Amino acid sequence: MAGSNSWTKASPYLLSILRIVAAFLFLCHGADKLFNLPAGPFALISSAKLFTLVPGLAGILEFGGGVLLLIGLFSRPIALILSGEMALAYFMAHFPTNHIFPYLNGGDSAVLFCFVFLYLSAAGPGPLSVDRALRRA
Repeated sequence: MAGSNSWTKASPYLLSILRIVAAFLFLCHGADKLFNLPAGPFALISSAKLFTLVPGLAGILEFGGGVLLLIGLFSRPIALILSGEMALAYFMAHFPTNHIFPYLNGGDSAVLFCFVFLYLSAAGPGPLSVDRALRRA
């Protein structure tokens, strides 16, 4: 199959694109929690309560980790931490509801982020990353 060779060559770059898109979407969740930008469902968290509230800690992880993952710096450990955060978020906020299925309890994005980040922690950031550039230098 002639086309499959093209997909094989594109695969590492698609891995980088997956990382970049997932990280951007994820950091938007953190920006919402920390700065109410873009204006979303979370109220601005005061800096005094930032480190004591679960949403404050989640916002720091989501925004800071999202930025690092977006540029591809410390990608594997960051992705593993974020995967764990999403697993914890699912079981703390979504699973205890009346619905067991993620689609019905609002946890589908948490589950998807969890497994995308788990995959990235194993697969690495791909060629379009600061990690790759530092390794070459």
